Amino acid sequence: MADHSVEITEGCRLPVLRKNQENENEWPLAEILSVKDISGKKLYYVHYIDFNKRLDEWVTPDRLDIKKLQFPKKEAKTPMKNGLPGSHPSSPERDVKKSLDLHVQSASATSRGKTLPTPKRKVESVSLATQVTAATPVPSLPGSAEASQPSVYPAMRDSSFSIKSRDEHEPLISLTTNGTSSIQRHLIPPQPGRKRKSCGGTDEMVKMFQNNSPRCSTVYLLPGEDSQDSSDGIPSAPRMTGSLVSDRSHDDIVTRMKNIDCIELGRHRLKPWYFSPYPQELTSLPILYLCEFCLKYLKSLKCLQRHLTKCNLRHPPGNEIYRKGTISFFEIDGRKNKAYSQNLCLLAKCFLDHKTLYYDTDPFLFYVMTEYDSKGFHIVGYFSKEKESTEDYNVACILTLPPYQRRGYGKLLIEFSYELSKVEGKTGTPEKPLSDLGLLSYRSYWSQTILEILMDLKSENGERPQITINEISEITSVKKEDVISTLQYLNLINYYKGQYILTLSEDIVEGHERAMQKRHLRIDPKCLHFTPKDWSKRGKW
Repeated sequence: MADHSVEITEGCRLPVLRKNQENENEWPLAEILSVKDISGKKLYYVHYIDFNKRLDEWVTPDRLDIKKLQFPKKEAKTPMKNGLPGSHPSSPERDVKKSLDLHVQSASATSRGKTLPTPKRKVESVSLATQVTAATPVPSLPGSAEASQPSVYPAMRDSSFSIKSRDEHEPLISLTTNGTSSIQRHLIPPQPGRKRKSCGGTDEMVKMFQNNSPRCSTVYLLPGEDSQDSSDGIPSAPRMTGSLVSDRSHDDIVTRMKNIDCIELGRHRLKPWYFSPYPQELTSLPILYLCEFCLKYLKSLKCLQRHLTKCNLRHPPGNEIYRKGTISFFEIDGRKNKAYSQNLCLLAKCFLDHKTLYYDTDPFLFYVMTEYDSKGFHIVGYFSKEKESTEDYNVACILTLPPYQRRGYGKLLIEFSYELSKVEGKTGTPEKPLSDLGLLSYRSYWSQTILEILMDLKSENGERPQITINEISEITSVKKEDVISTLQYLNLINYYKGQYILTLSEDIVEGHERAMQKRHLRIDPKCLHFTPKDWSKRGKW
């Protein structure tokens, strides 16, 4: 459908033909990122607007709808300092001189002692990261303004905190309304400048009892201690400069395009999703070969075969700290095994877009999950974590390789990260921002884990079982903010008679039971042999 009389250049937008999940034709709007000519035939690299970058691809001219071509808008280009987008001009003195010539007022302002602002590097915010708060707010009490939805789940429904009518809760008439002020202190960020008091006694407890329906239960929710992660209830966004978080300031047309066509890893061939900074001379190869044990990259099958005769590894380097059945986990120190760690980061970058790559792997530990057979231990996925994290991050990057996805390995990696946190005696949370697939996996894991705790609560001596938010956090090692945001996402919290209650409907219970029946892979704490180290002592490095 392309008209060859019209020149299509980089930056143009137009509909492009592609197949959707139902194998039906659709014409989403796409942007031309690059054009190349192979044997006299042009190919266009397109990014589908509002689609994930892993769907970007090279297309032929017949898939382009030239009738709706949109040319890029011309913008005045300003010289950038160090070539970084968003930076100030490279010669601020020249701009000052121009402004003095054009505006007399600026000269008088300078004479009064005003100084020019220091050029700062602009970091583009990532929506998911900037929205995550240290103390996740909960909708306010009736009659007050509604609070924002939990940032970890941006697509959550606005009705996540519906208020049940009196008729819907007739069995609950005998409940008291004490502790209302306690809820206001803990679930709603307090006003700056006001001192917070920790509440004690039974007001901290979550009361749970069976409703009339045997498969429907209600929990009375009253958080316990104040959050230690916020100052006077003011939310703080996670840092964007530590670990492997990408600040997007280095993005250019090169890093926006996939540079590797295919990777052969053991018995699998993988199609990369994103750019990865492998050496330039390897990016033109039709297939990049990797040793599945040491992850070294090679340019040809013959080089790989020659390497395998010399490579003695049949498992990742480091200590095997878990084994059950054919599943094993290896702990790898980024300082002691630098080459392997860097190769692992290069491979992971092919499937992680929201992380940048640091060759300094010293501050990180890598936990590689493998599947064992007669030929050795084959990598399935991994997660990394900082040796010292001031923000209680227990995961920096997490990835299940595409051949093993949708088989339960992602949840197994997440569960293992929290088992390590339990041994360390800490609560943990993944580093933000999460990818789309990572968010789905964590959301599902948190939901199943918390529902498992709530459904296992049983009445003792005829009294209602009680549990606090902090106790749920301590049992699961899930950070309190993640517990609250998960309850919000599940739409379990309702406000009734001065208290927040959790209502587990029959649909929620049945859905949870079906999900748990499908979840066959679980971590057995008895098979974990792990001793945490105090990394604050530099001698441990």
